[in-house]
Amino acid sequence: MTAQQMTRSDMPDPQQLVFDLPHLDAFEAEDFLLSSCNQSAADMIDRWPDWPAHAVIICGAAGSGKSHLVSVWRRRSEAHVVAMADVTTATVAQFQETGRLAIEDIVAGGDPEPERLVFHLLNQARETKGQILITTRQPPGELNIALPDLRSRLRALPVAEILPIDDALLSGLLVKLFSDRQLAIDPGVIKYLMRHMERSAEAAREIVERIDHLALATHRKVTRALAADALK
Repeated sequence: MTAQQMTRSDMPDPQQLVFDLPHLDAFEAEDFLLSSCNQSAADMIDRWPDWPAHAVIICGAAGSGKSHLVSVWRRRSEAHVVAMADVTTATVAQFQETGRLAIEDIVAGGDPEPERLVFHLLNQARETKGQILITTRQPPGELNIALPDLRSRLRALPVAEILPIDDALLSGLLVKLFSDRQLAIDPGVIKYLMRHMERSAEAAREIVERIDHLALATHRKVTRALAADALK
């Protein structure tokens, strides 16, 4: 996707309405920021195709990088990617042809049909030596899956957990997010944000978007003062 972002010099009067413009979001393997909190999940992707089982699980909070790792694995394995809610009989047929599948956002509740199909896919992977990558926000043991057989199967799979974000990763993520929006940031702004923001990847994405929006709307440079205003 090509970034099409309006430059600051092109902007009209301050406080004008700023439209949401697309920005480049890098999804290559080298763009994944490594730290102790996500090393085991990245190692699981690097181990492919020599996984310890026919299916593996990457578990982590929203915005922690699960989809990034899925994207990396999809490029390497040529796998099909589908959200659990979108699993259908067509997904099963496609897996029979490719032998590789990523199922994102395994969650409890809702329509029981996807649970039945996911269980069928796991059985198929074991029988045909296919490979399935699963992501979830909660550890498998905490998922209240309605189908007992699926619940048991998920709990038996190898799990690589993405732990809560640490200082090294939070700092690197903020720098990357600003860079994706073509914003050069003083290190003091990064340090200020880390001291005052909620410590999560999702919060980092939200505050960087807010800062970018506010800078465009007011014709201001990104400073600690502007960051403080955005945090309000």
